[in-house]
Amino acid sequence: MSIKVELQKIGILGLQMIWHFLHFIVSASYFVVGIATTLESYLISWGFPCKYKHLNIDRVQYLAIVVESDEAYNTLKIIELLEWLISLGIRSVCLYDAEGVLKQSKEIILKKVKNASEFQGIDEPLQLNKKGITLEFISASDGKEAIARAANFLLQNKWRKTNMSGDQKQCLSESQMTEALKAVGCGGLDPDLILVYGPTRCHFGFPAWRIRYTEILHMGPLKSMLYGSLLKAIYKFTMVQQNYGK
Repeated sequence: MSIKVELQKIGILGLQMIWHFLHFIVSASYFVVGIATTLESYLISWGFPCKYKHLNIDRVQYLAIVVESDEAYNTLKIIELLEWLISLGIRSVCLYDAEGVLKQSKEIILKKVKNASEFQGIDEPLQLNKKGITLEFISASDGKEAIARAANFLLQNKWRKTNMSGDQKQCLSESQMTEALKAVGCGGLDPDLILVYGPTRCHFGFPAWRIRYTEILHMGPLKSMLYGSLLKAIYKFTMVQQNYGK
């Protein structure tokens, strides 16, 4: 009996050693990848390789920055990121976080970022700020409000008319929802590219109807952002061939 117990202890000890070894290998791999990524970012910042100096920035007419709400309190990092984007030639940016932290910091951001102006809404055409940048501030609450207003619009202008005509079939199409969102001033512009800053790979509730043809890239934590990584992400997007189909 004692031999069996000893064998069990040896087996458990062996499994623990294997677990710690695998954990060390994975941690070391992440560390090496992190070092390589940081080194690559600095090389890109210094102009190596030269291909990153030639950006087809016209491919990025409207860029969205999605930030995890806890990290969105780091206003200085947000301002620095916007200044990088201006230096690259980006002129229109949507700033989003789920809880509306960026909207609360709107006045500070507009004041600190040189030649920054606010995009007022879908009812007005987007004016490119040639000297600075045009910013849109949204949060998850805007998306909820938009859906509620669009649903109310459809109820009043579509479904009631359908009921009065005697047609009981009520099928809501994507095009009808898009028209309703635009009618209530909540359609919004579709970003060409979304850069997500946060610990997880998700868009944190960014309005789904605005990302039908949008490329989404995860950039890691905001506190660890690097200019070279930003430049590489935008370069990769501008080089991608997009096929939308029919």
